[in-house]
Amino acid sequence: MAIRLSRLWPRSWPARLLLLVAAPVLAGVATAGLLWVVLPDPGALARKNPATSALIEQRKAEAQKKQQRYRPAQVWVPLERISRRLVEAVVASEDAKFYGHGGFDWEALQEAARHDLAKGRFARGASTISQQTAKNLWLGTEKSLLRKAKEAVLTAKLERSLPKRRILAIYLNVAEWGVGVFGIEAGARHHLGVGAGSLTTAQSVLMASMLPAPRRVDLGKPAPWLVRRATGLLDRLHAEKQIGDDEHRSASAELARLLSGPEAKDQPVEVPEEDEEDGPTSTPAPTATSTEPLETAPAAAETQGPSGSSTAGQADSSPSVHGTPPQE
Repeated sequence: MAIRLSRLWPRSWPARLLLLVAAPVLAGVATAGLLWVVLPDPGALARKNPATSALIEQRKAEAQKKQQRYRPAQVWVPLERISRRLVEAVVASEDAKFYGHGGFDWEALQEAARHDLAKGRFARGASTISQQTAKNLWLGTEKSLLRKAKEAVLTAKLERSLPKRRILAIYLNVAEWGVGVFGIEAGARHHLGVGAGSLTTAQSVLMASMLPAPRRVDLGKPAPWLVRRATGLLDRLHAEKQIGDDEHRSASAELARLLSGPEAKDQPVEVPEEDEEDGPTSTPAPTATSTEPLETAPAAAETQGPSGSSTAGQADSSPSVHGTPPQE
């Protein structure tokens, strides 16, 4: 016998209210559970570098749509061969609570939600390094509620599967640092002509400050937002006692030299929002092939990374990485 739907609807208002509240919660839990099952397992990344990323493939597709050649530059380097100052600057700039949270900065997310509601769209990012890593690896830059849900689930899986050092190492090697430029080694060589392990304090601050809008960076004509962000980050590292007085003075002088070109009048003072980045303004990088070793996981302090350098090379439509498993 068929059951009329009206008989399934509670007669009392408290019960109806409870059902209205519980239904979306249960739907959300069910969706999260489904996504947990179907989305990639980050566990393999503990011992293997990804051959490509969703962001690289997205940029490749965008270039093909414009009938442009696209060969990304990316050279993988282990964390201990990246300047310690660069690691500190990136963490301070992008996710100061990185070592203390489980993948999400809830205060920043609340502030971003208020900003987005005021704008009526996804405008301000509040992504942690873990969230950015998940987005770069598997999702790309699409802005939608479903992508946000996938990002949240992938971030939780990433934090559960990998130690903080490994997440940070992957992030620094897949982050976009210019037009066709991915990872700090290729980024440092493209913008400054040095390897990631040889970056000075001023250079490290400058590279970290590019991350919100790397495809807009042209050091020949520094944007006001980049100048403001870099000088502010250097002062912050000094205020937080991560660098001393002498280092701050010398780095300030070097940073001023690095940013001494004519100001880019067509760029804003505030950091451009991601969805306002309507096209690259910097020069595309030369292509590179990576033959660097896999990131290892030494037992050193989380932010420690002795200086070193590596040679850049070239990759085809997607970079390739070869190496041996890390020593546990």
